[in-house]
Amino acid sequence: MTLSFFDQFMSPTYLGIPLIALALSLPWILFPTPYLPMGKYRLLALQSWFMNRFTQQLLLPMSPGGHKWAVLFTSLMLFLITLNMLGLLPYTFTPTTQLSLNMGFAVPLWLATVIIGMRNQPTIALGHLLPEGTPTPLIPVLIIIETISLFIRPLALGVRLTANLTAGHLLIQLIATAAFVLLPLMPTVAILTATLLFLLTLLEVAVAMIQAYVFVLLLSLYLQENV
Repeated sequence: MTLSFFDQFMSPTYLGIPLIALALSLPWILFPTPYLPMGKYRLLALQSWFMNRFTQQLLLPMSPGGHKWAVLFTSLMLFLITLNMLGLLPYTFTPTTQLSLNMGFAVPLWLATVIIGMRNQPTIALGHLLPEGTPTPLIPVLIIIETISLFIRPLALGVRLTANLTAGHLLIQLIATAAFVLLPLMPTVAILTATLLFLLTLLEVAVAMIQAYVFVLLLSLYLQENV
């Protein structure tokens, strides 16, 4: 029973073929395209409004050099939100609960922001490793600490997304199992547990959207430091 709780995080296979590629490509099929039949333009207009508002909110404090990343950040945001939301449906697999996948998103994008900073403004980029006005004896220690914190950033991005989604899914499964077991024994407690499960599901929906936004927001802050 203990091991079965973690089966939901295993990549599904069919005839020995991993289905994670199908899970990653499915979200793009769900979004409306500009070529829609009459009557579905409201959905396209809603999607365009959301993307415009998100891009404006994300790139407003950034210099014009960072606006080139608008399409990438918006696409990543929609992709992560869709994966997280689809993972809340029954009998589905959430690819973003895999640390390897999240690190695959975090490391290249973080490394791109660092390379851009080193190429365009190397003095300012290296200056982040040493705060202004640091006493001379503390200079070597602070440089080491800031360098370590710089390289921990992609790990923090991947672990944050993985841990929040994994914890939420585990908690939902534990409470659902408890409600199922208590139903024939203590119906009143089971109903209260089911109510808690419903509220937790709503919370997990919010977490799925917020974690995708936080992932992209932190990447934009890293980019803002280097452009």
